[in-house]
Amino acid sequence: MAKAGPAAERVVRAGAELADEIGFEYVTPSELARRLGVRTASLYSHVKNAHDLKTKIALLALEELADRASTALAGRAGRDALTAFADAYRDYAYEHPGRFTAARFRLDPEAAAASAGVRHARMMRAILRGYDLAEPQQTHAVRLLGSVFNGYVGLEAAGGFSHSAPSSQESWTEILNALDALLRNWPAPAVPG
Repeated sequence: MAKAGPAAERVVRAGAELADEIGFEYVTPSELARRLGVRTASLYSHVKNAHDLKTKIALLALEELADRASTALAGRAGRDALTAFADAYRDYAYEHPGRFTAARFRLDPEAAAASAGVRHARMMRAILRGYDLAEPQQTHAVRLLGSVFNGYVGLEAAGGFSHSAPSSQESWTEILNALDALLRNWPAPAVPG
């Protein structure tokens, strides 16, 4: 049975560091055991299996990312909040590429409901209150922002923008400006006809 506690937390942190170094998809209990200089069997007192290890790394990444985004958002509203939130995600992805991938790991419904992913959604909705969007437009906007942030950062990390002008930073700024303009002028819901 997997135990909780400081040793388990160290194992998960070591797994997250390994994910940043070699890629989240390559993190396994045996690879982590090699890194820690222990037998694989000894890890199973802290994690149940490979899926459990990846889930725990994902939960850690979601928590770290939520803490970072929350700090970035403090005292901001409107476009400033949108930019701070987006930049927090982008910066985290650069500093922790494996963990950023882990934050998108599919969690079971119970783990997802108890995760910091809920905080991410609340923060996005708080940003959108400054744009006065009602439901269901607010949900559509949350999905749009998540898609843009994750998509852009993923393409950028893969080198998709490194061989052409203008710079990736310039495009990022323009995209955030465009998102701000869209959110301020969100189209009215279509009336069924």
